[in-house]
Amino acid sequence: MEKVLWYLFTATRGGANRVRVVRSLGERPKNANRLAEELDIAYTTARHHLDMLCDHDVVEQSDEKYAALFFLTDQFERNRDEFENIAQHVETDE
Repeated sequence: MEKVLWYLFTATRGGANRVRVVRSLGERPKNANRLAEELDIAYTTARHHLDMLCDHDVVEQSDEKYAALFFLTDQFERNRDEFENIAQHVETDE
């Protein structure tokens, strides 16, 4: 998981936005529309980041078809300290 986190947040262009997505979902679960509004990004951008985070087991989606909520996974939570270390690098690079 550590390698996945480094890849998602530092080796790709959307890393800084993905850090923001994770921080927002850490406050409480949200659907893609709410997340896009909160972060002031396009809905399609929010969905792209959520899909990428889901594909790498950082985020999971509820079973609802409409307005599904997104949550941080237990696997991510076990690696939160590493995420915070990575996020610190991303935030200082901005």
